[in-house]
Amino acid sequence: MSVYIYQQKDWPNFRWDDSAVVNLLGEVRHLQGKLLGKMESLGFQLRSDALLDTLTLDVLKSTEIEGEFLDQDQVRSSLAIRLGLEIAGTVESDRNVDGMVDMLLDATQNCFDLLTNKRLFGWHAALFPTGWTGTYKIVVGNWRDDSTGPMQIVSGALGKEKIHFQAPDSAFVPSEMERFINWFNRDTNYDLVLKAAVAHLWFVTVHPFEDGNGRITRALTDMLLARSDKNPQRFYSMSAQIRKERKSYYDILERTQWGTLDITDWMKWFLNCLKNALFASESLLSHVLVKAGFWKSHSYIVLNDRQRLMLNKLFDGFDGKLNSSKWAKITKCSTDTALRDIQDLISKNILRKEIAGGRSTNYELVL
Repeated sequence: MSVYIYQQKDWPNFRWDDSAVVNLLGEVRHLQGKLLGKMESLGFQLRSDALLDTLTLDVLKSTEIEGEFLDQDQVRSSLAIRLGLEIAGTVESDRNVDGMVDMLLDATQNCFDLLTNKRLFGWHAALFPTGWTGTYKIVVGNWRDDSTGPMQIVSGALGKEKIHFQAPDSAFVPSEMERFINWFNRDTNYDLVLKAAVAHLWFVTVHPFEDGNGRITRALTDMLLARSDKNPQRFYSMSAQIRKERKSYYDILERTQWGTLDITDWMKWFLNCLKNALFASESLLSHVLVKAGFWKSHSYIVLNDRQRLMLNKLFDGFDGKLNSSKWAKITKCSTDTALRDIQDLISKNILRKEIAGGRSTNYELVL
Protein backbone atom coordinates (compact mmCIF):
# COMPACT_ATOMS: atom_id res chain seq x y z
CA MET A 1 0.00 0.00 0.00
CA SER A 2 1.27 3.50 -0.86
CA VAL A 3 2.31 5.64 2.09
CA TYR A 4 3.25 9.27 2.47
CA ILE A 5 6.91 10.15 2.69
CA TYR A 6 6.69 10.94 6.41
CA GLN A 7 5.33 7.42 7.03
CA GLN A 8 8.53 5.80 5.74
CA LYS A 9 10.38 4.02 8.54
CA ASP A 10 13.59 6.02 8.02
CA TRP A 11 11.87 9.45 7.87
CA PRO A 12 13.34 12.11 7.70
CA ASN A 13 16.64 10.69 6.43
CA PHE A 14 16.44 12.26 2.98
CA ARG A 15 18.89 11.11 0.33
CA TRP A 16 19.64 12.00 -3.27
CA ASP A 17 22.03 11.16 -6.07
CA ASP A 18 24.90 13.65 -5.79
CA SER A 19 26.00 12.96 -9.37
CA ALA A 20 22.54 14.06 -10.61
CA VAL A 21 22.63 17.44 -8.85
CA VAL A 22 26.30 18.44 -8.73
CA ASN A 23 26.37 20.15 -12.13
CA LEU A 24 23.11 22.00 -11.45
CA LEU A 25 24.42 23.14 -8.09
CA GLY A 26 27.59 24.39 -9.76
CA GLU A 27 25.56 26.42 -12.28
CA VAL A 28 23.44 27.93 -9.49
CA ARG A 29 26.48 28.85 -7.43
CA HIS A 30 28.13 30.45 -10.46
CA LEU A 31 25.01 32.53 -11.19
CA GLN A 32 24.70 33.59 -7.54
CA GLY A 33 28.29 34.81 -7.52
CA LYS A 34 27.90 36.56 -10.86
CA LEU A 35 24.75 38.39 -9.72
CA LEU A 36 26.23 39.46 -6.38
CA GLY A 37 29.35 40.68 -8.19
CA LYS A 38 27.21 42.87 -10.46
CA MET A 39 25.32 44.28 -7.50
CA GLU A 40 28.52 45.09 -5.64
CA SER A 41 29.65 47.17 -8.61
CA LEU A 42 26.55 49.37 -8.37
CA GLY A 43 26.16 52.38 -6.11
CA PHE A 44 24.15 52.34 -2.90
CA GLN A 45 21.04 53.88 -4.49
CA LEU A 46 20.89 51.37 -7.35
CA ARG A 47 21.37 48.44 -4.97
CA SER A 48 18.59 49.83 -2.76
CA ASP A 49 16.29 50.16 -5.78
CA ALA A 50 17.05 46.57 -6.84
CA LEU A 51 16.50 45.32 -3.28
CA LEU A 52 13.14 47.10 -3.03
CA ASP A 53 12.02 45.75 -6.42
CA THR A 54 13.07 42.20 -5.53
CA LEU A 55 11.42 42.14 -2.12
CA THR A 56 8.22 43.68 -3.50
CA LEU A 57 8.09 40.97 -6.14
CA ASP A 58 8.84 38.28 -3.55
CA VAL A 59 5.99 39.36 -1.25
CA LEU A 60 3.47 39.72 -4.07
CA LYS A 61 4.26 36.40 -5.74
CA SER A 62 4.53 34.36 -2.53
CA THR A 63 0.97 35.37 -1.63
CA GLU A 64 -0.27 34.93 -5.22
CA ILE A 65 0.81 31.27 -5.11
CA GLU A 66 -1.79 30.86 -2.34
CA GLY A 67 -4.44 32.74 -4.37
CA GLU A 68 -4.16 35.98 -2.37
CA PHE A 69 -3.44 39.23 -4.20
CA LEU A 70 -1.93 42.13 -2.27
CA ASP A 71 -1.81 45.77 -3.34
CA GLN A 72 1.58 46.48 -4.94
CA ASP A 73 1.75 50.09 -3.72
CA GLN A 74 1.01 48.98 -0.15
CA VAL A 75 3.70 46.29 -0.28
CA ARG A 76 6.28 48.65 -1.74
CA SER A 77 5.48 51.38 0.78
CA SER A 78 5.59 48.98 3.73
CA LEU A 79 8.98 47.65 2.62
CA ALA A 80 10.42 51.12 1.98
CA ILE A 81 9.38 52.39 5.41
CA ARG A 82 10.88 49.37 7.18
CA LEU A 83 14.09 49.55 5.15
CA GLY A 84 14.42 53.31 5.68
CA LEU A 85 14.25 54.04 1.93
CA GLU A 86 12.69 57.18 0.50
CA ILE A 87 10.24 56.62 -2.36
CA ALA A 88 7.65 58.85 -3.98
CA GLY A 89 4.00 58.39 -3.11
CA THR A 90 4.00 56.11 -0.08
CA VAL A 91 0.57 54.83 0.93
CA GLU A 92 -0.84 53.37 4.12
CA SER A 93 -0.66 49.57 4.20
CA ASP A 94 -3.02 46.97 5.66
CA ARG A 95 -2.02 44.86 8.66
CA ASN A 96 -1.82 41.65 6.63
CA VAL A 97 0.52 43.37 4.15
CA ASP A 98 2.76 44.59 6.99
CA GLY A 99 2.73 41.10 8.50
CA MET A 100 3.95 39.47 5.30
CA VAL A 101 6.61 42.17 4.91
CA ASP A 102 7.75 41.81 8.52
CA MET A 103 8.12 38.04 8.14
CA LEU A 104 10.15 38.26 4.93
CA LEU A 105 12.43 40.97 6.30
CA ASP A 106 13.04 39.06 9.51
CA ALA A 107 13.84 35.90 7.53
CA THR A 108 16.29 37.63 5.20
CA GLN A 109 17.71 40.61 7.08
CA ASN A 110 18.25 38.42 10.15
CA CYS A 111 19.06 35.27 8.22
CA PHE A 112 21.92 34.22 10.50
CA ASP A 113 19.78 34.27 13.67
CA LEU A 114 18.60 30.97 15.12
CA LEU A 115 15.20 29.59 14.15
CA THR A 116 12.94 28.96 17.15
CA ASN A 117 9.34 28.05 17.89
CA LYS A 118 8.81 31.60 19.15
CA ARG A 119 10.13 33.07 15.91
CA LEU A 120 7.89 30.87 13.77
CA PHE A 121 4.88 31.64 15.96
CA GLY A 122 5.61 35.35 15.55
CA TRP A 123 5.69 35.01 11.78
CA HIS A 124 2.42 33.12 11.80
CA ALA A 125 0.72 35.69 14.03
CA ALA A 126 1.98 38.46 11.74
CA LEU A 127 0.37 36.76 8.72
CA PHE A 128 -3.02 36.52 10.45
CA PRO A 129 -3.30 39.63 12.67
CA THR A 130 -7.07 39.21 13.15
CA GLY A 131 -6.93 35.48 13.94
CA TRP A 132 -9.04 34.76 10.86
CA THR A 133 -8.30 33.49 7.37
CA GLY A 134 -11.15 34.59 5.13
CA THR A 135 -14.32 33.66 7.05
CA TYR A 136 -12.64 30.99 9.18
CA LYS A 137 -11.27 31.37 12.71
CA ILE A 138 -7.90 29.62 13.00
CA VAL A 139 -5.28 28.74 15.60
CA VAL A 140 -2.77 31.61 15.35
CA GLY A 141 0.77 31.69 16.72
CA ASN A 142 0.76 28.00 17.60
CA TRP A 143 0.84 24.60 15.94
CA ARG A 144 -2.40 23.32 14.41
CA ASP A 145 -4.64 21.10 16.54
CA ASP A 146 -6.72 19.43 13.78
CA SER A 147 -9.90 20.24 15.72
CA THR A 148 -11.78 20.63 12.42
CA GLY A 149 -10.34 17.46 10.90
CA PRO A 150 -7.04 16.29 9.39
CA MET A 151 -4.87 18.76 7.48
CA GLN A 152 -5.43 17.91 3.82
CA ILE A 153 -4.58 19.45 0.45
CA VAL A 154 -7.76 18.95 -1.57
CA SER A 155 -9.07 19.95 -5.00
CA GLY A 156 -12.33 19.36 -6.86
CA ALA A 157 -16.01 20.13 -6.32
CA LEU A 158 -17.86 19.27 -3.12
CA GLY A 159 -18.51 15.53 -3.04
CA LYS A 160 -15.89 14.88 -5.74
CA GLU A 161 -12.81 16.04 -3.85
CA LYS A 162 -9.40 14.65 -4.64
CA ILE A 163 -6.97 14.42 -1.72
CA HIS A 164 -3.50 15.32 -2.95
CA PHE A 165 -1.83 15.11 0.43
CA GLN A 166 -2.63 14.60 4.10
CA ALA A 167 -0.17 16.02 6.63
CA PRO A 168 0.97 14.18 9.77
CA ASP A 169 -1.51 14.10 12.64
CA SER A 170 -1.29 17.22 14.81
CA ALA A 171 -0.22 15.11 17.80
CA PHE A 172 3.12 14.55 16.06
CA VAL A 173 3.69 18.20 15.04
CA PRO A 174 5.54 19.40 18.20
CA SER A 175 8.11 16.58 18.04
CA GLU A 176 8.41 16.86 14.25
CA MET A 177 9.07 20.59 14.50
CA GLU A 178 11.59 20.15 17.31
CA ARG A 179 13.51 17.77 15.04
CA PHE A 180 13.21 20.14 12.05
CA ILE A 181 14.36 23.22 13.99
CA ASN A 182 17.34 21.40 15.50
CA TRP A 183 18.40 20.31 12.01
CA PHE A 184 17.78 23.78 10.56
CA ASN A 185 20.03 25.44 13.13
CA ARG A 186 22.98 23.09 12.99
CA ASP A 187 25.64 22.85 10.30
CA THR A 188 25.10 20.13 7.73
CA ASN A 189 27.69 18.36 5.65
CA TYR A 190 26.18 19.63 2.41
CA ASP A 191 25.78 22.95 0.62
CA LEU A 192 23.34 25.57 1.98
CA VAL A 193 21.50 25.71 -1.36
CA LEU A 194 20.80 21.99 -1.04
CA LYS A 195 19.78 22.58 2.58
CA ALA A 196 17.27 25.18 1.37
CA ALA A 197 15.76 22.57 -0.97
CA VAL A 198 15.49 19.98 1.82
CA ALA A 199 14.06 22.51 4.30
CA HIS A 200 11.41 23.57 1.79
CA LEU A 201 10.21 20.01 1.25
CA TRP A 202 10.45 19.02 4.93
CA PHE A 203 8.54 22.01 6.35
CA VAL A 204 5.75 21.95 3.78
CA THR A 205 5.34 18.20 4.35
CA VAL A 206 4.92 18.60 8.13
CA HIS A 207 2.50 21.50 7.46
CA PRO A 208 2.62 22.59 11.12
CA PHE A 209 0.17 25.50 10.95
CA GLU A 210 -3.53 25.67 10.19
CA ASP A 211 -2.85 28.15 7.36
CA GLY A 212 0.09 30.09 5.95
CA ASN A 213 2.40 27.07 5.61
CA GLY A 214 3.36 27.86 2.01
CA ARG A 215 4.32 31.46 2.75
CA ILE A 216 6.35 30.46 5.80
CA THR A 217 8.02 27.67 3.80
CA ARG A 218 9.17 30.18 1.19
CA ALA A 219 10.39 32.59 3.88
CA LEU A 220 12.52 29.77 5.34
CA THR A 221 13.82 29.03 1.84
CA ASP A 222 14.79 32.68 1.39
CA MET A 223 16.45 32.61 4.81
CA LEU A 224 18.74 29.73 3.85
CA LEU A 225 19.42 31.17 0.39
CA ALA A 226 20.46 34.45 2.06
CA ARG A 227 22.84 32.43 4.24
CA SER A 228 24.16 30.69 1.14
CA ASP A 229 24.84 34.10 -0.46
CA LYS A 230 26.40 35.34 2.81
CA ASN A 231 24.30 38.43 2.12
CA PRO A 232 20.94 39.40 3.67
CA GLN A 233 20.10 41.59 0.68
CA ARG A 234 17.94 39.81 -1.91
CA PHE A 235 18.36 40.40 -5.63
CA TYR A 236 16.46 37.37 -6.97
CA SER A 237 13.06 35.93 -6.09
CA MET A 238 12.50 32.21 -5.73
CA SER A 239 8.82 32.86 -4.96
CA ALA A 240 8.33 34.73 -8.24
CA GLN A 241 9.80 31.80 -10.16
CA ILE A 242 7.70 29.25 -8.26
CA ARG A 243 4.65 31.35 -9.19
CA LYS A 244 5.63 31.04 -12.86
CA GLU A 245 6.16 27.28 -12.49
CA ARG A 246 3.25 26.76 -10.11
CA LYS A 247 1.76 23.69 -11.80
CA SER A 248 5.04 21.80 -12.01
CA TYR A 249 5.77 22.88 -8.40
CA TYR A 250 2.63 21.24 -7.07
CA ASP A 251 3.13 18.21 -9.32
CA ILE A 252 6.66 17.52 -8.08
CA LEU A 253 5.63 18.11 -4.45
CA GLU A 254 2.78 15.62 -4.73
CA ARG A 255 4.94 12.99 -6.44
CA THR A 256 7.68 13.43 -3.85
CA GLN A 257 5.33 13.30 -0.87
CA TRP A 258 3.91 9.99 -2.14
CA GLY A 259 7.39 8.64 -2.86
CA THR A 260 10.44 7.34 -1.05
CA LEU A 261 13.06 9.27 0.85
CA ASP A 262 15.17 9.41 -2.32
CA ILE A 263 14.31 13.00 -3.28
CA THR A 264 16.65 13.37 -6.26
CA ASP A 265 13.85 14.53 -8.58
CA TRP A 266 12.75 17.18 -6.09
CA MET A 267 16.33 18.44 -5.66
CA LYS A 268 16.75 18.72 -9.44
CA TRP A 269 13.45 20.59 -9.78
CA PHE A 270 14.37 23.00 -6.98
CA LEU A 271 17.81 23.74 -8.45
CA ASN A 272 16.38 24.29 -11.93
CA CYS A 273 13.73 26.64 -10.52
CA LEU A 274 16.40 28.55 -8.60
CA LYS A 275 18.56 28.75 -11.72
CA ASN A 276 15.60 30.23 -13.62
CA ALA A 277 15.04 32.73 -10.79
CA LEU A 278 18.65 33.86 -11.08
CA PHE A 279 18.32 34.26 -14.86
CA ALA A 280 15.11 36.27 -14.32
CA SER A 281 17.01 38.66 -12.04
CA GLU A 282 18.79 39.95 -15.16
CA SER A 283 15.58 41.62 -16.33
CA LEU A 284 15.05 43.12 -12.87
CA LEU A 285 18.57 44.56 -12.92
CA SER A 286 17.99 45.93 -16.43
CA HIS A 287 14.82 47.61 -15.22
CA VAL A 288 16.68 49.26 -12.32
CA LEU A 289 19.43 50.49 -14.65
CA VAL A 290 16.94 51.84 -17.22
CA LYS A 291 15.06 53.69 -14.48
CA ALA A 292 18.30 55.14 -13.06
CA GLY A 293 19.43 56.15 -16.55
CA PHE A 294 16.10 57.85 -17.19
CA TRP A 295 16.31 59.98 -14.04
CA LYS A 296 19.95 60.81 -14.68
CA SER A 297 19.29 61.96 -18.24
CA HIS A 298 16.29 64.04 -17.09
CA SER A 299 17.88 65.46 -13.95
CA TYR A 300 18.01 68.96 -15.48
CA ILE A 301 14.29 69.03 -16.28
CA VAL A 302 11.95 70.74 -13.82
CA LEU A 303 9.12 68.43 -12.71
CA ASN A 304 6.43 68.88 -10.09
CA ASP A 305 5.69 66.31 -7.34
CA ARG A 306 2.68 64.90 -9.20
CA GLN A 307 4.77 64.26 -12.31
CA ARG A 308 7.57 62.58 -10.34
CA LEU A 309 5.05 60.39 -8.54
CA MET A 310 3.38 59.22 -11.75
CA LEU A 311 6.64 58.65 -13.62
CA ASN A 312 7.88 56.45 -10.79
CA LYS A 313 4.59 54.54 -10.87
CA LEU A 314 5.01 53.94 -14.60
CA PHE A 315 8.46 52.48 -13.95
CA ASP A 316 7.42 50.41 -10.94
CA GLY A 317 4.44 48.70 -12.54
CA PHE A 318 1.39 50.81 -13.39
CA ASP A 319 -1.95 48.98 -13.28
CA GLY A 320 -3.53 49.19 -16.74
CA LYS A 321 -3.33 52.16 -19.11
CA LEU A 322 -2.41 55.69 -18.09
CA ASN A 323 -4.97 58.37 -18.92
CA SER A 324 -5.84 61.78 -17.50
CA SER A 325 -8.62 60.51 -15.24
CA LYS A 326 -6.32 57.96 -13.57
CA TRP A 327 -3.67 60.64 -13.22
CA ALA A 328 -6.18 62.93 -11.49
CA LYS A 329 -7.40 60.18 -9.15
CA ILE A 330 -3.93 59.03 -8.05
CA THR A 331 -2.43 62.51 -7.62
CA LYS A 332 -5.66 63.92 -6.13
CA CYS A 333 -5.97 66.81 -8.57
CA SER A 334 -8.55 67.95 -11.14
CA THR A 335 -8.73 66.40 -14.61
CA ASP A 336 -7.70 69.76 -16.11
CA THR A 337 -4.58 69.85 -13.91
CA ALA A 338 -3.81 66.25 -14.82
CA LEU A 339 -4.06 67.05 -18.52
CA ARG A 340 -1.73 70.04 -18.10
CA ASP A 341 0.80 67.82 -16.29
CA ILE A 342 0.62 65.29 -19.10
CA GLN A 343 0.86 67.85 -21.91
CA ASP A 344 3.91 69.36 -20.17
CA LEU A 345 5.61 65.93 -20.13
CA ILE A 346 4.73 65.39 -23.81
CA SER A 347 6.32 68.75 -24.68
CA LYS A 348 9.46 67.63 -22.80
CA ASN A 349 9.50 64.32 -24.76
CA ILE A 350 8.98 62.24 -21.61
CA LEU A 351 5.46 60.99 -22.38
CA ARG A 352 3.69 60.32 -25.67
CA LYS A 353 0.24 59.22 -26.78
CA GLU A 354 -0.08 55.48 -27.26
CA ILE A 355 -0.33 54.58 -30.94
CA ALA A 356 -3.05 51.99 -30.32
CA GLY A 357 -5.60 54.67 -29.52
CA GLY A 358 -9.13 53.64 -28.55
CA ARG A 359 -12.10 55.39 -26.99
CA SER A 360 -9.86 57.19 -24.48
CA THR A 361 -6.42 58.68 -24.99
CA ASN A 362 -3.68 56.74 -23.19
CA TYR A 363 -0.08 57.73 -22.59
CA GLU A 364 3.22 55.89 -22.25
CA LEU A 365 6.84 56.64 -21.37
CA VAL A 366 9.32 57.61 -24.05
CA LEU A 367 12.36 55.38 -23.49
